[in-house]
Amino acid sequence: MKVLTNLAVVIALTLQFATPTHADVVGFSIGAYYWSPELSGDFSSTGGSEIDLSDDLDVDDPTSSSYVITLEHPVPLLPNIRYQDLELDSDGKNQLSNSISFEGQTYAAGETVRSEFDLSHDDIVLYYEVLDNWVNLDIGLNLKLFDGEVSMVGSTNSTESSIDVDETIPLLYLSARFDLPLSGLYLGTNISSLSLDDSSADDIAVYLGYQSGIRLGIEGGLRTFSLELDDVNDLDSDLEYDGAFVNGFLRF
Repeated sequence: MKVLTNLAVVIALTLQFATPTHADVVGFSIGAYYWSPELSGDFSSTGGSEIDLSDDLDVDDPTSSSYVITLEHPVPLLPNIRYQDLELDSDGKNQLSNSISFEGQTYAAGETVRSEFDLSHDDIVLYYEVLDNWVNLDIGLNLKLFDGEVSMVGSTNSTESSIDVDETIPLLYLSARFDLPLSGLYLGTNISSLSLDDSSADDIAVYLGYQSGIRLGIEGGLRTFSLELDDVNDLDSDLEYDGAFVNGFLRF
């Protein structure tokens, strides 16, 4: 995974000097997107204990249904835009086998804890087309706008402890698509990546797609989103969402 993200950074930095291409007319697409990832990892608040999402909280894997909108245009210098909302909200309920602490609250072993782990966010991708033939290549910036929360409350300690996740994280963005010598079929990958100090984020999708002659299409593949935070809004995390997705779309 790190090899792919490092490669994405190198390619993106190299291709920034290439001359972007532009659509001849305004293009618009809308898609219905479904992702079913497995969630794993751990997190902690500053000064708190390391909490495992599965072993300590038994947090459910999320499912995310969303829509994807893309707008391409012939205006020079202005980037194309891709938007997607991602609902990554998980709940958990578990009897603790070990004592844990979070945001100044301690939950004792044997106590039942209810938790919510929400890293829902919007992806706003601003990109330029570098190639547009049987190989399609886009580079740009993926702005991840988080509006979530991590919270828990115990059966004995009824005081809720929580941290708001309200951050905007800019990632380098690379998208490549390769048309196959079969009508309508193509292979593609989208890579967003950033590593800064002790924090990093990687969002990588690999997929197979098909577009019909009437501009209806479908894509399916695997997507992995990992997030490592170091004292961001009093939160440390080492998390991964990993699973299959499908996207049906219509291009105008």
